Amino acid sequence: IDEIEALSSIYGEDWCVVDEDEKIYCIKINDCLDQPKWTICLQVILPPGYPTAEPPIYQLNAPWLRGQDYMELANSLEEIYVQNLGESILYLWVEKIREVLIEKAQSSDPEPDIKKTSEEVDEDDGDDFLLDYQPIQEDPIKMLNYITSESQEVDEELPSIHHGNPITDRRSTFQAHLAPVVTPRQVSR
Repeated sequence: IDEIEALSSIYGEDWCVVDEDEKIYCIKINDCLDQPKWTICLQVILPPGYPTAEPPIYQLNAPWLRGQDYMELANSLEEIYVQNLGESILYLWVEKIREVLIEKAQSSDPEPDIKKTSEEVDEDDGDDFLLDYQPIQEDPIKMLNYITSESQEVDEELPSIHHGNPITDRRSTFQAHLAPVVTPRQVSR
């Protein structure tokens, strides 16, 4: 409890209590620039045995943090825990993450390539869905009847499903799944 109070006073608004009863906390860490390029959100759950017998359960959230970068940072945090067994380590973890972000900001690494998925811009310029198609020369009513006819049992090919990269925000993970469908039967399959 003393550690949590200390962290709250040190980090101010960046420190967040998610659930005090369950001992879930979150801190937003950046590279200390006037306009930060690199930011990570560290979420920790303090188990009953922390700090004497159990490490904090943690999650690192940043859209750009993947693969090798994630593994290196996770290994650094686990190494800090092992070097400081039985001691409070959250402050050390936060400062290690900040150190990594500052190094990234000072190196030649470009800004993170983050595709904004929460912003939606609706511009109707007519070019949203340009499809390469040939106009139908036959009677459109006759064609519509052919397409929607239940009596026609056509073995349609199922469309391929494209899976997006998972995005984790707070305690939720989101992943997009897209498939191009052209008939109602493909949707129901």
